[in-house]
Amino acid sequence: MTEPQNKVVRALTGRIVSDKMDKTVTVLVERRVTHPLYGKVIKRSNRYHAHDEKNEYHEGDLVTIEQCRPLAKTKSWKVVALVERAR
Repeated sequence: MTEPQNKVVRALTGRIVSDKMDKTVTVLVERRVTHPLYGKVIKRSNRYHAHDEKNEYHEGDLVTIEQCRPLAKTKSWKVVALVERAR
């Protein structure tokens, strides 16, 4: 019998930009990368739909999201922790 492998879980931190859907939030994740040729540090961003079971997170909150099985056509992340409440 084989032992279960420890899965590497992808986790990202970003700001919620929309909470208009039921049980779903849109999270904007920004990262800073160096331009390969010019060396200037530029911002790159991605938006992820994340599952919020109790509708407890709102626009402006900083949250940590974690990859999970696909829950809908565009939703394969879930919110796992609140980092900072919106002001």
